[in-house]
Amino acid sequence: SYLKERIEEVATGAARQVVIRIFGPDLAVLRAKAEEVRAAIDGTSGLEALNVQQLEDVPQIQIKVNIEAARRYGLKPGDIRREAATVLAGSDVTDVFQQGKIFGLLLWSPPESRNSLSDVQNLLVDTPDGGHVRLADIADVAINPTPDVVERENFSRRIDVSANVADRDLASVVRDVEARLKTIKYPLGYHAELLGEQKELREAQRRMLGVGIAVLIGILLMLQVSFSSWRLAIMTYLALPAALVGGVFGAWAGGGVVSLGSLVGFLTVLGIAARNGILLIHHYQHLQREEGEAFGADLVFRGARERLAPILMTTLCTSVALVPLIITGQIPGQEIQYPMAMVIVGGLLTSTLLNLFVVPLLYLWFGEGSTAGGAAAAGA
Repeated sequence: SYLKERIEEVATGAARQVVIRIFGPDLAVLRAKAEEVRAAIDGTSGLEALNVQQLEDVPQIQIKVNIEAARRYGLKPGDIRREAATVLAGSDVTDVFQQGKIFGLLLWSPPESRNSLSDVQNLLVDTPDGGHVRLADIADVAINPTPDVVERENFSRRIDVSANVADRDLASVVRDVEARLKTIKYPLGYHAELLGEQKELREAQRRMLGVGIAVLIGILLMLQVSFSSWRLAIMTYLALPAALVGGVFGAWAGGGVVSLGSLVGFLTVLGIAARNGILLIHHYQHLQREEGEAFGADLVFRGARERLAPILMTTLCTSVALVPLIITGQIPGQEIQYPMAMVIVGGLLTSTLLNLFVVPLLYLWFGEGSTAGGAAAAGA
């Protein structure tokens, strides 16, 4: 989409998903290495629209002062360059103020005096003694090819080899590209960097990994604080990954790519499953402590039955809210929301089954004696 291209352009300067940026001082070597890189990664599965950044050569007049000849006429190289620049490109002389407006005054030669290379060579340069000398007599004037754009980054010239990705996930394509790039050798002072969307993806995945680890630790600690029992906390914690099975199927149905949106969806499902598990086990504890329900199958069945409606309502309301994103599919603007919605809806299905069937059985097996006051209430 247009938004995605603008984001890529801001991140790397190129609106492509994969960018190999080659750095070095000499443009000819850069072009040769860029073609070598293009040939090396050409044919990689999933890589499309592969091309090298086009740097067109345009004709440009170059004037190189002949120091010995200029000295004979008493001219300095700087004076010659300034006069040549004034004749060929013009120079600002002053500003003129008229009727409250400012007009710049430009000193320039007439067009007929610079129509051809011979005209430029015959330009007259003033000498200190009041005479004139042809520009060709004190400088070498020639037309040479010059790049129309000079790209620089970190004080070095650069050139890009870029491509897009289709029919494969970005991470696997980048791994194949990196393997092929390792076969290319660069002269001293030259190197290549792999940029593009995959760089941002890796940084986002690293951030998500750190956040995910912190979230998992936080969930375990909150479960312990909530239940006041490490046994119940660990039991519920180890059951939570089963809630993500539906999210895995959702990610597969949504294209089989684990993106940033998918990771957010997995964390959301994990949070919802933990919340429902906490509420269910708290209800069991409430039945034991407040209503004197004896620990056993009747307690587990009653608690699951009474928590059935709240759990189903949570699942249905969340799923209905995400249905429009799933129906519209992968359209521009939903690159993050669509995979997230697929993971959440799939994960809600398995998390509901987990909390209605698996958690009650685990509580029946491991929950006895974990509730303070539960045994005394049962004996009364």
